[in-house]
Amino acid sequence: MLATDVMRSSFATIKPTATVLNAVELMLETDQRGLPVIDDAGELVGMVSEGDFLHRDELDISPPSGNWLESLLGIVENTPERERMRTLQVGSLMSGSPITVDIEASIEDVVAQMDVYNVAQIPVLCARTVVGIVSRRELLAALARQLREAEKASTGVTS
Repeated sequence: MLATDVMRSSFATIKPTATVLNAVELMLETDQRGLPVIDDAGELVGMVSEGDFLHRDELDISPPSGNWLESLLGIVENTPERERMRTLQVGSLMSGSPITVDIEASIEDVVAQMDVYNVAQIPVLCARTVVGIVSRRELLAALARQLREAEKASTGVTS
């Protein structure tokens, strides 16, 4: 099975010049754990993920317990923390050399990259353009499909 068989092909991206606040709001709105950072030519230049927002000295914020992203958005208006979130750009926080796989990558390749680099999602590239994302969620969904098919086959049920 290939990464393209399980990847999410509908996903949000963000520009390096977007603000941290925009990135956090977009991640919450789209229920993504990270966003590919795309330049004006449409090429991947980085990734920004939940982990990039933890313990940020630039934001002078220690993550609270619970849903720290939503708590972060709850920062009181007209405070230095909120102003830093409005002005700090994604390009200053993103991982500039994201781990990626090519469209020919197998699921085994994706899982190996996730394990080696301790990441929860990996962009799938075709000619330096992001065509999909494989996260742990997509892998779990693929596993569930395989298990359902195996169960149907063992009980003689056809679809």
